Amino acid sequence: MKEIIGLKQIIDKEIQNIDFPPLPNNLYDPIKYILSLEAKRIRSIALLIAHQLYNKDYKNALDAALAIEMFHNFTLIHDDIMDNASLRRGSPTVHKKWNENIAILSGDTLLVKSYMMLLNLDAKIQTQVLKKFSETAAIVCEGQQMDMDFEKQDHLNIKDYIKMIEKKTSVLFASSFEIGALIGGANKSDQNLIYQFGLNLGIAFQLQDDLLDLYADQSKFGKRVGGDIIANKKTFLYLKSLSLAHPKQKEDLQNLYSSIDFNESNKIKKVKFIFDSLNVYESTLETIKTYHNHALDSLKKINVKNKASLNYFVDLLVKREV
Repeated sequence: MKEIIGLKQIIDKEIQNIDFPPLPNNLYDPIKYILSLEAKRIRSIALLIAHQLYNKDYKNALDAALAIEMFHNFTLIHDDIMDNASLRRGSPTVHKKWNENIAILSGDTLLVKSYMMLLNLDAKIQTQVLKKFSETAAIVCEGQQMDMDFEKQDHLNIKDYIKMIEKKTSVLFASSFEIGALIGGANKSDQNLIYQFGLNLGIAFQLQDDLLDLYADQSKFGKRVGGDIIANKKTFLYLKSLSLAHPKQKEDLQNLYSSIDFNESNKIKKVKFIFDSLNVYESTLETIKTYHNHALDSLKKINVKNKASLNYFVDLLVKREV
């Protein structure tokens, strides 16, 4: 626990100390704003934890951790525009606080800055890290496009959804762990294992996020509870419900998700009623447990002695309430 808190404090401090140019302020102020919002720093912490399994000097991996954090925030800015989200981490999204054009350009700049951070890495590993980082960036974009395409597709199944969240969310988890291990000096076998560990953990994390979107405490969540339902997002909960529902429930659910003029509170209430009647909350928890166990299977095979920090990190992500 203390180690993870310590790593987060290090990352937060380094982010605060990044010296962005003062002008143009409509380019850099949104970047400073989103990076200043209280965040978990999960992916950058993951990178540093993986690095410390092989090398205790976190400073060697700090630039890569900051690059991951900048890249992640770039994706958040663009994702919020595409979803027309109004809140991020309990505060107005960048495009709502400024406008969409400013948000797009600030997000693009964050992406560029993330690559600039990686240029500070040791030349011996820089090419490998840049290759993995670039492959990951492309896959994340593929996942985001799949997510948008899903909104227009009627015939989706859970397998399709898992593949989408693997690309959009989980791959960045996996690559954060792998890049940290690579910089730390891990052998190829351990790099592959920690990637698989992160991949399954990332899927469990996203499924937990789907669950929290509807069942979280609004005062703690930082986003509007039920936001996925309002946006007609075909999440795991929705697709699982369709697979379990009898014809009338299925028709009602599809009608609710095809509507854009429903009272939002009533829509959330009606969809939640269907989900609850089908025990989708419990089904989702079971699926989270499955991917959690897959992650732990890979973790057991990683050839390092002290895995306490990784074990704690897993529990922190999978059992979180926000």
